[in-house]
Amino acid sequence: MSSPILVTGASSGIGRNITERLAGNGHFVYATARNAEDLESLNSIDNVQGIRLDVTSQDDVDAAVETVAGEGRGLHGIVNNAGVAVIKRMTQASETDIDFVFGANIYGPYRVTKAFVPMLLENQGRITTMGSISGFISGDAEGVYAMSKFAMEAFTDALVDELEPQGVKVSIVEPGSFRSPIWRKVAENVEQREQAQDLISFGAGQPEPDAVSAAVEHALFSDNPKRRYMVTPDQEQAGSTLQHAIRRIAELNHDHEFSYSRDQLVEMLDEALDAL
Repeated sequence: MSSPILVTGASSGIGRNITERLAGNGHFVYATARNAEDLESLNSIDNVQGIRLDVTSQDDVDAAVETVAGEGRGLHGIVNNAGVAVIKRMTQASETDIDFVFGANIYGPYRVTKAFVPMLLENQGRITTMGSISGFISGDAEGVYAMSKFAMEAFTDALVDELEPQGVKVSIVEPGSFRSPIWRKVAENVEQREQAQDLISFGAGQPEPDAVSAAVEHALFSDNPKRRYMVTPDQEQAGSTLQHAIRRIAELNHDHEFSYSRDQLVEMLDEALDAL
C-alpha cells in the first residue's frame, strides 16, 4: 500500500471523488471534513480515515498533524482541495466576502502545507493544490474567487523553488467546470433568483470530476509529475484559458522600450515547450 495522502475538503464534490479514487486504487487516505455526518460517511470507505479539519482554524490544522503523526504511517502527500466561492462584482463584494474566500482558499492551503511540510520532507513527498482555470481568467462577478486562485499560481511557483531542491515535488491542478455542490452553495448567496437558478442548472449539467481526480493521482504518484495540470470538460474552456494567458503576455509586451518582436516571442514559446 502506498504511503498515505491527506485530502482536505473531502466530504463532497471533487474532494470526495479524489478520495474515492485514491482509496479504490489502494492508497490510504486521511480525508478531512468539518462535520460528524460527513466524517462518518468517509470512514465507511475502505482505506479511508476521516479527520475533522476546518482549514480556517490553526487549532484544527495542528490537531490533524498530531493525528496523522500519531498513526505512524508517515505521509506521502497532501491535496489542498478545500475551498469556497463568492460570486459578486468587485464593487459590490464586502471585505467579509473577501475574508471568507481568502480564509479557505489562500490561508487554508498555506496553513495545511506549512504544518505538514516536515512530514513531507521526511518522506520526499508531494504537494498538490487545487487551483482553477479561474487562476487565469477573471471577469464580471468572478473577481473575488479568481483573486484567490491567481494567488495559488504564485503559491505553487514559490513552493517549487523552495521545496523541490529538497525532494518534495509540487503541482497545481486547474479544473474547468465540473459537477460539484459548490455551485449550489454559491447560488445560496446570490440575491437574484434567476441567476441563482442558472448557477444550479449549470453545475448540474457538468460532468463528474473523474478527470480531475486522475490528474491529482498522476501528480501524487507519477515519476515525472507536471507542475500544472489544466483539466477542462471541453475544448472551449481549454482554449479560453490559453487565450487569456496569451493575451496577458501580449499586453505585458506591448509598446514599451524593451518589447520583443513576434519572432522573439515565438522563440521564447519554443524554448518553454522544449523544457517541458
